[in-house]
Amino acid sequence: MQAEHNTAGAALIALREALGLSGGFEIELDKGIALGSGLGGSAASCVAALVAANALLDQPLAREALYSFAMIGEAVASGGLHGDNVGPMLVGGLVLATADRLVPIAVPAHWHCAVVRPHFALETRVARAALAAPFALREFVTQSAALSQVLLGCERGDAALVRAGLEDHLVEPRRAGLIPGFAAVKQAALANGAMGASISGAGPSVFAWFEDRASAEKAAAAMVGAFAHAGLGSDPHVSPVSGPRAEVLA
Repeated sequence: MQAEHNTAGAALIALREALGLSGGFEIELDKGIALGSGLGGSAASCVAALVAANALLDQPLAREALYSFAMIGEAVASGGLHGDNVGPMLVGGLVLATADRLVPIAVPAHWHCAVVRPHFALETRVARAALAAPFALREFVTQSAALSQVLLGCERGDAALVRAGLEDHLVEPRRAGLIPGFAAVKQAALANGAMGASISGAGPSVFAWFEDRASAEKAAAAMVGAFAHAGLGSDPHVSPVSGPRAEVLA
């Protein structure tokens, strides 16, 4: 594969050209994120490459300065300049990713997220096709109100606000039918105390937010059970909502 056709390669090419670097980078990707899982694998590649390359520069850039290059890399996989995945990976935690900046959103440290990935591949083209029809204005208004409650709830540490708003009114209704057992998996999360649950990325993984780690772990097991009832094995993951950013380990 040519470098410009890989998210990591495209990001590094953009960085190299912007800084006028005379040399290049040689990278090897060893990634444990399944393809087409809705877990941000393509974003992980370009962010990891950028963070590693940045550490090699004589004058490393601030993390926020890597954002535009990360979006260029992500565009190889997503087809557009989307910062929703690369933003949190670059600076950590919950982030409002606009077209040109990253705005960190405070989240209580004890809030946790459970993500369960079923052993099922949902092709990106199929997931995108489900969103082809136009959305109604009322749907955008409803979604905007919900998002506002989530963001304000996070900043205030108000779980009730998050519970009121953590609902996908746009994408989930159209993609839910593409994921076997989705309704039961979501209900398993809600029945075990989730503030809300929905599809992770383009799917088929399902995520849910909780007020503590113990609840997240208990719900994750129930979500795995719901997928099993639908005939699918799955892998659970639990982490703080305000997770760490990408770092150079060695």
